[in-house]
Amino acid sequence: MPFIPHTQLDIDAMLAEINVSEIDTLFDEIPPEISNGELSHVPDALSEMDLLELFKHRSEQDGEAICFIGGGAYDHFIPAAVWDITQRGEFLTAYTPYQAEASQGTLQLIYEFQTMMTELTGMEVSNASVYDGASAMAESVLMAVRANKKNKSRRILVCESVHPMYRDVTRTIVKNQDIHLQLLPLCSEKEVLGGQVDVSQLDKIGLSKSGEAPAAIVIQQPNFFGQLEDVDYLCNWAARHGTLVIAVVNPLSLVILKPPAAWGNTGVDIVCGDGQPLGIPLASGGPYFGFMCSRMSLVRNLPGRIIGRTLDLDGKPGFTLTLQAREQHIRRAKATSNICTNQGLLVTAATIHMSILGSAGLSHVAACCRANTAKLLKELTELEGVTEKFPGVYFHESVIQFSGRDASKVVKLLAQEGVLGGLALGEYYPGLSDCLLLCATEKRTEKEIQAYRGALENVLSER
Repeated sequence: MPFIPHTQLDIDAMLAEINVSEIDTLFDEIPPEISNGELSHVPDALSEMDLLELFKHRSEQDGEAICFIGGGAYDHFIPAAVWDITQRGEFLTAYTPYQAEASQGTLQLIYEFQTMMTELTGMEVSNASVYDGASAMAESVLMAVRANKKNKSRRILVCESVHPMYRDVTRTIVKNQDIHLQLLPLCSEKEVLGGQVDVSQLDKIGLSKSGEAPAAIVIQQPNFFGQLEDVDYLCNWAARHGTLVIAVVNPLSLVILKPPAAWGNTGVDIVCGDGQPLGIPLASGGPYFGFMCSRMSLVRNLPGRIIGRTLDLDGKPGFTLTLQAREQHIRRAKATSNICTNQGLLVTAATIHMSILGSAGLSHVAACCRANTAKLLKELTELEGVTEKFPGVYFHESVIQFSGRDASKVVKLLAQEGVLGGLALGEYYPGLSDCLLLCATEKRTEKEIQAYRGALENVLSER
């Protein structure tokens, strides 16, 4: 809670200084008919102690549900130091670092972030964040269309296993720019959906009747279901047809999986995703931050800020904004992006988080997530009527299927048992209405996994 130190004497003194009798006079330009008038339903003021007690009581009503939801938002442990440092005034209230001489600390931190992201992805250059993971994918599509000079197609092939919300956001942003998204479907056998895309459909779906290839293909790894796609095959197909490759990734997975730069024979062209797993809490749905990395050859098409390192006249290292076209600010039609939101504070938290954990710590977290999800799947699939839907290789989330039960109803009943059991898939994939996407991060204990099993057993026993 903020502390407002002004007493009535302070207020009276300030009003007297500007020769005003009361505060309401400062707002006399507001017509009376649109003012609030008397706030008769606002309760009497409370003391700070009473107010905190009221908030404590209200927060307890939310309960302490155990979170097993994934789908792009993950309940990871965040060391206390991360946000203690992030909320220092130098970071919390820092303005856009246009004046390099006054912003060396902020610029250096962002430069360190870019370095860490290029190390994780294996790419040559990183920007300093965009709004979120979904808009990062949309920005990547726009970037690919601009950058693929040899391919005039404005068609983008998107794997159906890419996060459905990311696909919706991307479609909303690019549809009025004459860019068409075409789905590469999931594998299916007798109308039963699989957990990966059907690579055998690449030529049939990807190439037009005249043989024209799409400008880019979007691949998520691990995909929305937590499964691993055959990224080498997909990337090699794209390379043969002059199609750029956009990778959507979970940054935490990159400490144990092959980086996008090493997919296929030539790697990908653009990498994007959401940095939420790197020190950003589940705060009622956000905010998060999007990241984008690319080949150096595409850097002039990369939207957002890029921080560079140089030497001054005395040979001392310094940092500054670089490769930032003024069109970004003043000429909308020439800008690389028209979404100007930058998530500098969250980038700060992510950089501190990665610095504290280091490569060994991040690897340990990723390995614990994988192991906990395996434990959870083993426990739940021992129950009657519960099976693993996609038994392929996964990272830290996977899908279970209920025999004859609607997953959305199961989720609601689990919530009553104090368990946030996962994400029901029927809303996004009609053929998977009996399926539940679940995730177990490093925070989930053996006791909590057993609590989930017990809660699900109770739910399934109630017919």
